[in-house]
Amino acid sequence: MANESRPCPCGIGDRFDYEGCGQEVQVEHIEAYVCKPPASTDKAVIVIHDIFGWQLPNTRYMADMLAANGYIAICPDFFVGQEAWKPSNDWASFDDWLKTRNAGKIDKEVDVVLKYLSEHCGAKKIGVIGFCWGGAAVQHLMLKNPHLKTGVSLYGVIKFFDDRSSLLHPTFFIFAEMDEHIPLEQVTLLEQKLKQNCKVDYEVKIYPGQTHGFVHRRREDINPQDKPYIEEGRKDMINWLNKYL
Repeated sequence: MANESRPCPCGIGDRFDYEGCGQEVQVEHIEAYVCKPPASTDKAVIVIHDIFGWQLPNTRYMADMLAANGYIAICPDFFVGQEAWKPSNDWASFDDWLKTRNAGKIDKEVDVVLKYLSEHCGAKKIGVIGFCWGGAAVQHLMLKNPHLKTGVSLYGVIKFFDDRSSLLHPTFFIFAEMDEHIPLEQVTLLEQKLKQNCKVDYEVKIYPGQTHGFVHRRREDINPQDKPYIEEGRKDMINWLNKYL
């Protein structure tokens, strides 16, 4: 039974009722969701899911949005068959659950996905976006993977990689002002370290009044006061990708 007195902060938001326009494929040892744009392109974006996994309709909605904006979008199962977190899980068990799902140990899977995008989709320019757990994974990849062109980290958990800020590629960081999971002091510290150590273009943006997960876990029609910020976050993400891919 879930610990309701201390619920998972990542559970804030809405689960979309959304089917998805793409298809599920097998990429070597990984399952993945792929959505392609109507016109052929050599630009692709890897979408890294949050703790709720690659099948969350919200994440597929974001992948389809990327495809509608002209990108091949692929959302692989970076938990590689391990069970995603469920809202009904006891938050007290979260740390143990997380130990077997390290956002900094996805390099093997990313290499497989990059090969698939190149050989089967004709992709030559590849970026990455990620949410929460996936946002931290984006930061990890921007620090070390030479084959990616750019990244957007949406409310990535800073504490996973807070001691490393020498990014290889232009990176856009999206944060929420009211995020209980990522205090603004951490965001300020990240900005300071990036200013000291980062040699590539980057941007850190805080969206006022928003909570964790707002870009992909908030429905505009339920929370009209959030709608401008949800739309702004999505537009900013697309604009960043357009600039660097």
